[in-house]
Amino acid sequence: MYRLLFICLFVVLSCKEEKPEKQYTLAEKIANAHGFKNWDSVTEFQFTFNVDTDSTNFGRSWIWKPKANKVTMLTAKDTIVYNTFKVEQESLNADRAFINDKYWALLPFQLIWDTSATLSEPIKSQAPISKKQLNKVTLTYPVKGGYTPGDAYDIFYNDDFIIQEWVFREANAKEPSMINTFENYKEFNGIKIAQDHKKETGSWNLNFTDIKIITQ
Repeated sequence: MYRLLFICLFVVLSCKEEKPEKQYTLAEKIANAHGFKNWDSVTEFQFTFNVDTDSTNFGRSWIWKPKANKVTMLTAKDTIVYNTFKVEQESLNADRAFINDKYWALLPFQLIWDTSATLSEPIKSQAPISKKQLNKVTLTYPVKGGYTPGDAYDIFYNDDFIIQEWVFREANAKEPSMINTFENYKEFNGIKIAQDHKKETGSWNLNFTDIKIITQ
């Protein structure tokens, strides 16, 4: 009798302990594969955005404190500090540049942050540069609002949800405006960042250096 009661009690407790697994959206799966679950503990993100070719180099550095909504832009000519919740006219160009550079660095997280954008259903497709069969999803922005309204991005990712390439289509045009790789991934305090973004031909390379992620 006691043995039967013990078995019944064990079954009841086991049932109570079982929790249904969270069903992640595609955006969450891609973001989490790049370390999004660790972002809540980030207090400072430092990086330098570079575009290198055979003959030229362009670079600007950033210090972003997301919890304080504070951004610092450092260039050879100037240093600008502003609050992302209150962008004044004098910091408008800096904010435009920051949104662009941050987007390249943290594209997987933008899938979560940019709630106004729509994400298509994934399909299998040949990646434009590597020619590999990858998963493809299209991120489309509304035609109004933001710095680049109506733009679209075809994002190619592997079965581990790591982004490999993308196609940028300005104003959702049919023809590509830019095609780049996402490569040379490195992890910084649990955040995976593709440090290099190259075109299929030529020496053009948009890349990130001086990356530092500080957590609390």
